[in-house]
Amino acid sequence: GTRIKVRVCGGAGLAAPADAKAMVEQGYSGGVPMGGTISGAVKAPTFTVWAAKDPNGANLDRIQIIKGQVDAKGEPQDKVIDVVWSGDRKRGGDGKLPPVGNTVDVTKATYANTIGSPELMGTWTDPDFDPARPALYYVRVLEIPTPRWTTYDAVRNKLELLPDVPAEIQERAWTSPIWYTP
Repeated sequence: GTRIKVRVCGGAGLAAPADAKAMVEQGYSGGVPMGGTISGAVKAPTFTVWAAKDPNGANLDRIQIIKGQVDAKGEPQDKVIDVVWSGDRKRGGDGKLPPVGNTVDVTKATYANTIGSPELMGTWTDPDFDPARPALYYVRVLEIPTPRWTTYDAVRNKLELLPDVPAEIQERAWTSPIWYTP
């Protein structure tokens, strides 16, 4: 599978870093890395995220933060936030980010790294933060579409594509969560 590099740090008042090295230094000195816990915050945490593509793989589409928590009724809730993305795409009227595009040629089981980005870095502060409610935040990184393994096999063996199986996939990586406890 793909070997995307990904880092996330969280804490109150983390600033947008200049580069990945500064992000890690700032994250460890003023926040916590993935797998860590933020406790008793009085203001919303900021998360700095960075990802780099697998050197032998596809470019990156976007970095997302997934926030999970239990609401006042005891029901689990999650929210997916697009933090940073490749290209000059803008959110639609519904607030959703349009797809990155697709360079997959299913007849040859190939793709081109002409879309996406080799590296992404961004910052997000939780606008719905409630300091009295526990939460967790983890990062998901999506690549641009690539041929699915069944597409590679079909082309290599000169077989028809399976009609009920998608010909392409968006590989992804995700981090350990950063926990928030009141």
